[in-house]
Amino acid sequence: MAPVTKQYDYIVIGGGSGGSGAARRASGWYGAKTCIIDAGVSGGCCVNVGCVPKKMTWNFASIAEAMKAGKHYGYSFGDGNSFDFKSFVEKRDARIKVLNGAYENNWAKEGIELIHGTATFVGEHEMEVTPKDGSEPFRITAPHITIATGSFPTKPAGIKGSEYGITSDEYFLIKHLPKKMVFVGAGYIAVELAGVMNAIGVETHLFIRGNTFLRKFDPMIQDTLTKHYEDLGIHVHRNHPGIKEVIQLQAATDASDPRDKQLKLIMNDGTEMITNELLWGIGRGAETRGLGLDKIPIELDKTGHIVVDKYQNTSVPGIYALGDVTGQVELTPVAIAAGRQLGNRLFGPPELKDSHLDYDRIPSVVFSHPEVGTTGLTEPQAIERYGKDKIKVYHTKFSAMYYDVFPPEEKKKEPTEFKLVCLLPNEEVIGLHILGKGCDEMLQGFGVAVKMGATKKDFDSCVAIHPTSAEELVTMR
Repeated sequence: MAPVTKQYDYIVIGGGSGGSGAARRASGWYGAKTCIIDAGVSGGCCVNVGCVPKKMTWNFASIAEAMKAGKHYGYSFGDGNSFDFKSFVEKRDARIKVLNGAYENNWAKEGIELIHGTATFVGEHEMEVTPKDGSEPFRITAPHITIATGSFPTKPAGIKGSEYGITSDEYFLIKHLPKKMVFVGAGYIAVELAGVMNAIGVETHLFIRGNTFLRKFDPMIQDTLTKHYEDLGIHVHRNHPGIKEVIQLQAATDASDPRDKQLKLIMNDGTEMITNELLWGIGRGAETRGLGLDKIPIELDKTGHIVVDKYQNTSVPGIYALGDVTGQVELTPVAIAAGRQLGNRLFGPPELKDSHLDYDRIPSVVFSHPEVGTTGLTEPQAIERYGKDKIKVYHTKFSAMYYDVFPPEEKKKEPTEFKLVCLLPNEEVIGLHILGKGCDEMLQGFGVAVKMGATKKDFDSCVAIHPTSAEELVTMR
């Protein structure tokens, strides 16, 4: 049996956004003796294979779109435009390495001990750590332990040959663009990455089970964006029968170069397709593998996520969980905010003992083409909760000024569309849904207003900023 070598005030399992937020608040603000146990690369999913490289790649694709738009403004870029995707990826990877170091430097400055390794529960407040450097396992203990291990992308277990496809993790290894790529899924990941690949010239196919994608979003978002993706040239296979089997005809010699990779997809209806690459964007699973949760009486839900209350408490006193591993609003800033609030409650002054994250009206953005922003309830959710007679909806659809120089037939294909969902009698804005160029930056300010309980009258009282798309949100009739 490995000996107990160290006692801490606080053990945080996972060095991603949530774990970092929790540990830094406890140690940096309140001086709790804290360690982070991290089995991966510092910064977690968001920094390494999530938000950061995704947004940088979206920026890369947006430049390609701007160059296409340039001809309508009178710009000429010569005979054919070229770009060096490999060079961009190398710059992106170098930036991520800087962020990895920044995380570790911040932890060190705030007195947090970083342990590179895996951790397994051997008791409710005791863990065995296996270091990544191959040294002997040892045990640590603390009265407070937070599980912030995040989630992992999944592949379908019931499809023969599914292992020949990749997930979003492997997507960020690609340095040479395939000629053709298939995405399976209707959520953030598939929609965002399919949009990127199409914008930079890859023949892109998106398989979705229903008639629209982003099915948890307001119907306005679903309908308009699905149609627009088709207008952009993405092959959206609506009501797709599903893949029965994946056959690898030719393997890639290098994971970063799928150009020579050949996969045959056999569908459940008997049709077939050949593609260079296949990405599964079908969901993520709670990363509880190897934690030894079977050794403690911790409650999991039917999807394998750790069950917590509003204070991030699990069913075991002194053990907490936050972020994607709980299945609650799986967004990086949510995990950070929950970690900070938990740190306040556990180690802060008495007036913070009720600290917890309010999960209501959390704004989020999809970096699609164009971007989508949303906060609060969708129109169907509002009607279900309050009744149709209690809901008033404001809606507008137009083409942004950016497209005024486009030919009319192209301009009309570039939507900007907004919706306010209001609760009577005072018309409190309980849902805000926006789609269009610039909506990613636009939402943050409106998110504050909706979180504060702003009414339609409050929106109307704000002087519009002209000429912007955002002004339509304060002038809707």
